[in-house]
Amino acid sequence: MNNNSEGTSKSNGVSSSPDQGARTQVFVVDDHPAIREALAAAIDSKIDMRVVGESPTAEKALRMIERHVPDVVVVDISLEDAHGLDLVEELRSRLPDLRIVVFSMYDESVYAERAIRAGASGYVMKSEPTEHVVKAIQAVSGGDVYLSRRMSSRILSKVIRQQDYAFRSATEQLTDREMTVFKKLGEGLSVRDIAEALDLSRKTIETYRRRAKEKLGFESVDELLQYAVQWTFGREQERWNDVDE
Repeated sequence: MNNNSEGTSKSNGVSSSPDQGARTQVFVVDDHPAIREALAAAIDSKIDMRVVGESPTAEKALRMIERHVPDVVVVDISLEDAHGLDLVEELRSRLPDLRIVVFSMYDESVYAERAIRAGASGYVMKSEPTEHVVKAIQAVSGGDVYLSRRMSSRILSKVIRQQDYAFRSATEQLTDREMTVFKKLGEGLSVRDIAEALDLSRKTIETYRRRAKEKLGFESVDELLQYAVQWTFGREQERWNDVDE
């Protein structure tokens, strides 16, 4: 692999071949030649993808990527001339459809969420095998987001907590009975089951359900049920994370 700072190919830094269009085209931005070489070897070993260019700097990368527009860009956070997340933001601003994977030595618990907010679709730590980068490229090129399972759970939990904060302000309007019915709906109990559990009539439970629906601002019972299930799942997810930690 050519370690020319302009990339892997001849004069313009982007390689070309007859079958290039059939593969996911990947551009690598990293200031360490050995890492670029390792990534290129791992990527080019796959039949469905190939490295079409590389650069150690944000300036050259931005110029080359904008000119040739690959499918996926793998970006390190620490570059010679810029912060990698600044490059991510600039690339997504200029090329909204571009998919980006951040490949960094920094702990994902610190930078993964920032990378996603900046416009990346995946985050892989350099302590992971290069095969994880390949998996990330495959995932993001297909329209998915790639994070470790633990990081995905953390981000999901944060979103749920944010939703839960807004939810709590709305649930302050619910009576104890209305809240109890809402929770049991989220656990999958039917109106009849809830009536039996609380020793109340079905009509009374339906009244509590209707009041909860109206106070929480839902148009239909189905919307209330869907939210109740999501809320219950969020509580369970938080408990699982607490156990893991």
